[in-house]
Amino acid sequence: MRGVALGRKSWLFAGSERGGDRAAFMYSLIVTAKLNDIDPQAWLADVLGRLPDMTASQVPNLLPWNWQLSDHREAA
Repeated sequence: MRGVALGRKSWLFAGSERGGDRAAFMYSLIVTAKLNDIDPQAWLADVLGRLPDMTASQVPNLLPWNWQLSDHREAA
């Protein structure tokens, strides 16, 4: 909750309504990853790297509650 309180003033200056929507969307992704005991930065980096090579039917596997770190990232 402290992060929400600290960011509240900054979010007043999102630039536009669309920018505010994007910020809210990203915040919800980060919090969802944290609630599923996943490092948000590692999850987002892995998802953004894998997304272009996936079919639409595989996308649910990238959701935080279904996500597994890809094999080539685990070896690194």
